[in-house]
Amino acid sequence: MTNTLESGELRRVLGAFPTGVTAIAALGEDGRPVGLAASSFTSVSLEPPLVSVCVAHTSTTWPALRGRDRLGVSVLGAHQERAGRQLSAAGQDRFLDLAWHTGIDGAVLVTGASAWFECSIEQQIRAGDHDIILLRVHDVQADHDVAPLVFHASKFRRLEREDFPV
Repeated sequence: MTNTLESGELRRVLGAFPTGVTAIAALGEDGRPVGLAASSFTSVSLEPPLVSVCVAHTSTTWPALRGRDRLGVSVLGAHQERAGRQLSAAGQDRFLDLAWHTGIDGAVLVTGASAWFECSIEQQIRAGDHDIILLRVHDVQADHDVAPLVFHASKFRRLEREDFPV
């Protein structure tokens, strides 16, 4: 059977599924932060604690991250749309004017995010035009008062808060 599905159509339909926006970052060899934005972040396992993110083979940033001891994963807040755009743009200082701090062993965490994970790479699995990066979680924090930034239909969006009776 021949696959006639075009990648543009698949991307459009996958865009109907809203996702969070994460920053994957670490200190580079020169001591400066290096990172990228990813909306493919998901939980994998509680025991052992594992999460995953998918990175395109065309990424020029991933090669600088994959050799780091620890990676920071920051779940961006609704107020951090500019950070999401900046971290996904090529050819510029992605951390210019962004507030960040380091965790253990060089994990870079974006200040003001709604959640943070300090991770190490457990496994990298080749899958089509992306790699699935399986990350072991070593430490976590969350600020549930910070609403998440959402990516839907190729746009950054915010959740509308509605209080429902329980």
